Amino acid sequence: MPARPSPPRLTHFLAIPLVTAISRPQLQHSLRKFKDAATQPNFTSSLPEGIPDQAIRPLETLHLTLGVMSLLTLERVAGVLDLLQSLDLEDVLAGVKPAGEVNRAKDSRTSETKTGGGSQVSREKTEQRPIFVTLQGLHSMHSPVKTSVLYASPLDPDLRLYRFCTKLREVFKEFLVSESRPLLLHATIVNTIYAKGLRKAGGSRGGRGGRGGMKKERLELDAREVVREWENFTWMESVRVEKVALLKMGAKVGEGSDEKYEVEGDVDMPES
Repeated sequence: MPARPSPPRLTHFLAIPLVTAISRPQLQHSLRKFKDAATQPNFTSSLPEGIPDQAIRPLETLHLTLGVMSLLTLERVAGVLDLLQSLDLEDVLAGVKPAGEVNRAKDSRTSETKTGGGSQVSREKTEQRPIFVTLQGLHSMHSPVKTSVLYASPLDPDLRLYRFCTKLREVFKEFLVSESRPLLLHATIVNTIYAKGLRKAGGSRGGRGGRGGMKKERLELDAREVVREWENFTWMESVRVEKVALLKMGAKVGEGSDEKYEVEGDVDMPES
């Protein structure tokens, strides 16, 4: 049986950054409130000492991932940047129909005939208006009984955000690593991969000395109580999407000791 091919080395990801001049104070307050609670003893029964501070993601790392990439040559990076800079985001927004818009298309066309096109102008303004994001709740990436990742979800009642992101994925399809799962827009709040895991004795004898091996495990928690208690918590409210960015994998500590992802390139969203 042939060996399974190794997964591609991920180098970059396409994202919507969530930290802006407007969102920063909101997110700072929300993360501080959560961290103050989450790091206390018995915050969750499965972690008597609380969630490790390192597992709570820093402010500057918050984003919505649209897709990941394996750009192993400068030419591939340049290709994505060229495509990013050539984007007509006004046109992309114009092609994003809010939920229910398609079903109303026939009525709208009838209205246009009666009003001389007034409804069309109104609809175009609606379709091209900025996208605003509200982050709410806390959800588990896996079964909440045993999970290592908790995230906040963007409220998207008319699906404009989701459809906008889906269109961008179509534009960058040739550069994105293929993914069978549907797009899940989320802002990671907790990821225990960044915290020191537990160590336990391995089940076999290892090494020439015959000592039992020590295996590092990812820290997991029972998040059922946490998800219930924070399901209606608002992390930030009505913040305009300002940029679409190509970010490098692996957040790093920058100036001011703030951990953040390096921006390879970005493009501004239209303001109106």
